[in-house]
Amino acid sequence: MVNFNSKDTEPRYVISIAARILGIQSHTLRYYERIGIIKPSRSEGNVRLYSERDIDQLRRVKTLINDLGVNLAGVEVILHMAQRLTEMQHHMAELEAELEDLREVQDQ
Repeated sequence: MVNFNSKDTEPRYVISIAARILGIQSHTLRYYERIGIIKPSRSEGNVRLYSERDIDQLRRVKTLINDLGVNLAGVEVILHMAQRLTEMQHHMAELEAELEDLREVQDQ
């Protein structure tokens, strides 16, 4: 399971820097936001700010599209499934911890 700390989710890159890091155009990032692939944070002045987590997700999107030939609809499905899988893994870990607590109580 992937753990992100606050450093990973801290908004830090404006759109031009994020685009340069990723090697794509700023308008592509705006389009990805418009169709729901990414949701960057916004500053008080409504400036898009991307975190390390956002950059990592956009790298996955870029790999899916460029290296694997997945279209944007497929990317959305894959990202949704990956998010759901992560949620389920987290929930399963919580249930396992609860089960372990119950076993400890029962053994006492």
